[in-house]
Amino acid sequence: MASEDKVVVVTGASSGIGLALVYEFAGRGAKVVAAARSADKLQQIAADITAKGGSVLIVETDVTRETDCINLIEKAILKFGKIDVLINNAGISMRALFEDLDLSVIRKLMDVNFWGTVYCSKYALKYLLQSKGSLVGVSSIAGYKGLPGRTGYSASKFAMQGFLEVIRIENLKKGLHVLIACPGFTASNIRNTALSADGSQQGESPREEDKMMSAKEVARRIADAVEKRKHRLILTGQGKLTVLLNKFFPKFIDKMVFNHMAKEPNSPFK
Repeated sequence: MASEDKVVVVTGASSGIGLALVYEFAGRGAKVVAAARSADKLQQIAADITAKGGSVLIVETDVTRETDCINLIEKAILKFGKIDVLINNAGISMRALFEDLDLSVIRKLMDVNFWGTVYCSKYALKYLLQSKGSLVGVSSIAGYKGLPGRTGYSASKFAMQGFLEVIRIENLKKGLHVLIACPGFTASNIRNTALSADGSQQGESPREEDKMMSAKEVARRIADAVEKRKHRLILTGQGKLTVLLNKFFPKFIDKMVFNHMAKEPNSPFK
């Protein structure tokens, strides 16, 4: 499916992978609906893409609010008359041991990462079925393997992947394409805004961002996977190896993941 003249809705569109996806699809000739909480950033994005001759609609959206998600889909239909692709990208992370964690942090991550996907998918589904379009979830290797210090993040991504798999199977004979994309560690601001044990933002990344795959490259690979209607996209060699070996040697990968994550600066466990 070529992206030209397709209507693509992207949540979490103001930064990181979401922002890169907006520009990637706009560059391919798609009509893009950019959704995020930050109205100021959305205005800047719209001005830039419009100046470059692109077609974009911005909708201020908090995906934890069902009414906001309904509004997003309604505005997209009102403006463009159809939806060809919905990319559930909005997400937040966390870093803290479960024993130290305020449970409100897990609730918040589930609200954004899981329920945000459920809400948007629910109200876009009938339009995606009409267009035989693509439903996309930007997940993580944490949706395949539990990551220590990331209970809420892994739980929300496992839930997202299970949800999307069911939607794919339920609609096997209806022409709906469902893609689960797992970027691995990507250079973005998700770790800067990750929540600590008490729910406050940790403020700085514990990882070397300059050594990771760029958000622009991730967006290009996701857009290619949408056009090719792939079911799964696992990025980075480390991610592919983790998923593969976990099928056959889960206890070994438990130890490998523990040792790898323990090496992070200021890791909550050793």
